[in-house]
Amino acid sequence: MTCIVGLVDGDRVWMGGDSAGVNGLDITVRADTKVFRNGDSLIGFTSSFRMGQLLHYRLEVPPREHDVDLFRYMVVDFVDAVRNCLKDGGYAHRSNDVETGGTFMVGLEGRLFTVQSDYQVGEAVRGYHAIGCGSDYALGSLASTVGQPPEERVLKALECAELFNGGVRAPFTIQSSLRRPQLALTEAA
Repeated sequence: MTCIVGLVDGDRVWMGGDSAGVNGLDITVRADTKVFRNGDSLIGFTSSFRMGQLLHYRLEVPPREHDVDLFRYMVVDFVDAVRNCLKDGGYAHRSNDVETGGTFMVGLEGRLFTVQSDYQVGEAVRGYHAIGCGSDYALGSLASTVGQPPEERVLKALECAELFNGGVRAPFTIQSSLRRPQLALTEAA
């Protein structure tokens, strides 16, 4: 199920998602969205609505100190908070001493990250990415729409995924977030 599309455009991250809930051959168009804000983070999920609900309503996004590299923050602080959230919410799985969660995207401070089910964090150099069963169609669309307005690119990618994949359904939710302003450092007098 699902197509989540993320796109970096200058200081803004755009993210869009579909509304399909899929169980085998059954599909339900859901009212709860797969793209939402949690603090300064813009999050879009696949894998499980339960995981998404935990990320939306239970995850306490830790603050990032201004001197901590953003990628390091995502790998260590953010992922540790996610792991604890998913464990406490009864979603994390453990098999053969390996813990897994689910897959989701995070737009934060003008950058786009993907967290995989093994909690690895990735950041695509091309400035856009897609996850879920419709991701290949969405990525093809994004590659072919360079230069067009970002919200239009995200919408076209989702429409393309819906056209060719049975697990993707409108309506689509598209949101954006701005980069957090740099903290001003002041010298002591």
